[in-house]
Amino acid sequence: MRLNSTKLLLVGAFALMASFTFAQVVEPTDSTKVERDENVSLGETLIVGKGVIDVSENRKTPVASTVITREEILDKGVGNVEFPELLKNSPSIYVADQASGFGDAKMYMRGFDQSNTAFLLNGQPINGMDNGSLYWSNWQSVSDIANVIDSQRGLGSSKLAISSVGGTVNIVTKATDKKEGGFVRYIAGNDSYQKQTIGYNTGMKGKWGASFMFDNWSAHRSFARGTEGKGQSYFVSVGYKPSERHTLNFMIFGAPQEHGQNYSKPMVTKMNTDKLGNPTFINTPGYDITGRKGNSNYGFYNGEALSAKTNYYHKPVANLNWDFTINENLSLSTVVYASMGTGGGTSTLGNGIGYTNGGYKANGEINWDLIASNNEGLKDGISNGNNSTVLASSVNNHFWYGGVSNLTFDTKKGFVFNVGTDLRFYQGEHYQQLNNLLGAKSRVSTNAQRDKNYTVNKTYSSGAWNSLFNRASRDERIGFDNSERINYQGLFGQAEYSNELFSVFFQGALSWQQYEKYDNWNYTAEKAKAEGVEFKNGKASSGERTELGYNLKAGASLNINKENSIFVNAGKYSRQPYLNNMFVRNTVKFVDPEVKNEELQSIEAGYRYKTRTLRVNINAYYTEWNNRADTYNDRDFKDSNDKLHANVRYLLNDLTQVHKGIEVDFDAKVTRDWTIKGYASAGDWRYQGDFTYQVQDTDTQEIVPGTENGTGNLDGVRVGNAAQFTFGMGTKVNVTRSLSFDTNFNYYARLFENVNVADVAKANIKGDVYKNASISPFATVDLGMSYKFKITNSQNLKFRGNINNLFNDQYISRKDNYGYFWGNGRTFNAGVTYNF
Repeated sequence: MRLNSTKLLLVGAFALMASFTFAQVVEPTDSTKVERDENVSLGETLIVGKGVIDVSENRKTPVASTVITREEILDKGVGNVEFPELLKNSPSIYVADQASGFGDAKMYMRGFDQSNTAFLLNGQPINGMDNGSLYWSNWQSVSDIANVIDSQRGLGSSKLAISSVGGTVNIVTKATDKKEGGFVRYIAGNDSYQKQTIGYNTGMKGKWGASFMFDNWSAHRSFARGTEGKGQSYFVSVGYKPSERHTLNFMIFGAPQEHGQNYSKPMVTKMNTDKLGNPTFINTPGYDITGRKGNSNYGFYNGEALSAKTNYYHKPVANLNWDFTINENLSLSTVVYASMGTGGGTSTLGNGIGYTNGGYKANGEINWDLIASNNEGLKDGISNGNNSTVLASSVNNHFWYGGVSNLTFDTKKGFVFNVGTDLRFYQGEHYQQLNNLLGAKSRVSTNAQRDKNYTVNKTYSSGAWNSLFNRASRDERIGFDNSERINYQGLFGQAEYSNELFSVFFQGALSWQQYEKYDNWNYTAEKAKAEGVEFKNGKASSGERTELGYNLKAGASLNINKENSIFVNAGKYSRQPYLNNMFVRNTVKFVDPEVKNEELQSIEAGYRYKTRTLRVNINAYYTEWNNRADTYNDRDFKDSNDKLHANVRYLLNDLTQVHKGIEVDFDAKVTRDWTIKGYASAGDWRYQGDFTYQVQDTDTQEIVPGTENGTGNLDGVRVGNAAQFTFGMGTKVNVTRSLSFDTNFNYYARLFENVNVADVAKANIKGDVYKNASISPFATVDLGMSYKFKITNSQNLKFRGNINNLFNDQYISRKDNYGYFWGNGRTFNAGVTYNF
């Protein structure tokens, strides 16, 4: 369904005016009942960690935020739905790549990706410490345990020194329910998706209580072919309240999973050519042969489906929250946590499918049987270099622990003071191991410390549970083997004064981050000594480097009257670079010139209107992001000597982005049984000025000649990947006390392809002006229905059904330098829950 933008805006303006009009003229709703209904989930739950969970309502000075309630989470976010899609009915939020596979969606907030948006679980930072990334596949079923999701755009209310360039998303989980009860649920969806869940709460029995949840899910694909997935989830929460002054809660949550992945593709298939330029065989399948649901990462091996790109991971997280009311004015809130992640992702190693004659079939699927037949003909069955293709797993394991503690002093006379600490300790290891030899008997895998004919023959499955206990030892690893240590210490404080007329606050945070990288693959003791690198216990070390960072925020709000208020917030961040941007790949060398702290300045202002039946928010923001560092992979780069480098990596520095825009959202209660919500956002997100870069040959690890001091210009180029104009409307109607319908309409425009740094460099060399291509706007409609059947006073059945992209709109959600990502077509799920 494609709509003309002008028509859409007229429809939206009419709906907006109509909802305002209805909200003002209908019979006033009982505000007491509304408040009680909206807060029932919080009221029935033992909430702990209030001092470290910085939800927007805890601070008197407002921020731009959207709160997703427990009811909406369970209705729309459970099942074959990506977690970020719960946030898409909000201004300046864009979700893409849903067709890539279970848990592979990406979310953008005000144009910034997930690595630059801070995600917190009960106050615990969960972005990766080495690169800031977040993989939703590691958090399958987090929607089942989320009690509330607080999405804060921009500076946010968190007191921590976190990566909230785009914003902050607080996920507050269930703790220990005060009432005894439980549920059993079954959900089915498109493409044979099914999920079974059971949960039980003991209720608070004296001083103790516990909550449990377990589920199992599977599907033969998410939407595109070759994206089969399966997994389990477990959640245990134990609460202990020894007195009115102390509350403790221990939680453990894990979601082991494995799923096939679907990547971007060109629209038209790329062919290999002979010396005369004549096409020979398929190099890169395009959508012209695979179709919209096609996936060139998979095929069939001995009659069984096999993906070249299988992601598998298990990342259990445990945390202990303690709330201590010291006296009437003073309270202490602390969370300590630990997480151990094991798993990785498979990929081809060796010649590759696209360089094997007949490696791809005519429909773009991998011809695994031909690959295996070639491998079976190898001399002595030994795979070596590019003489064959095998499957390997790139393993990324980590152990992470830390704590956040916040002391609050409330004078009860308007002033509230906070001071606290944030400690994080992280160790990660990264290596390759064989996954499937595909008919070969072994693989030559040499490194700086091995004989040139060293072979490995042991394979390891891609199972999430298996990765906990069955890992390659150092003598069985292939490809690469490195690790890192990151230690982080932070202090923070906040002071806020508020009364009935106005509020002001100031917040500051100071942090130290220590980095050290180790390499077990590319160095001998002699080579390390020659390069001045420390070498011990068989591995090279970069030595420790410490970087200092800080956050400063201040703001004020004015209550004009009971219904109207305005606010302004400003902030400055100096964020330490991510470890992945600091080192030359596959070495322990720091990038030269040295990567600097990224600097962020932001200011935002807002207006609030709130009555019993209508809430309206208007926000404007300006964010400048300087000294940004990034990396970018590319192929077939010719250096100044006209030598071709097959695989390269751009090391980018001194990037500047400016993001500014305006956001509007509203929530109108037309009648007691009819609500209307809507939002719109218009952004202007551009790069500014020049940047510097180097190009690294990822096969030799050397800097490509002629690129040691590369410069480029991106001034005025649009930031890609996320829609710079969004608009949406939603409504919910309670037909009866048992039956309700809801629908959401979302429209996205001013969407641009990801900036291709290789094209920027080529354009600059030629003296041309680079401009990234735009992507067509699109709209989707989602529909939902709920029906609750009461059995007894303590038992009921709830039926829920969802259809996403009701009209099966076909659209491109994103474009990177490898091709296009089609969005999901029509998907659905339906479930029944027995509550007791």
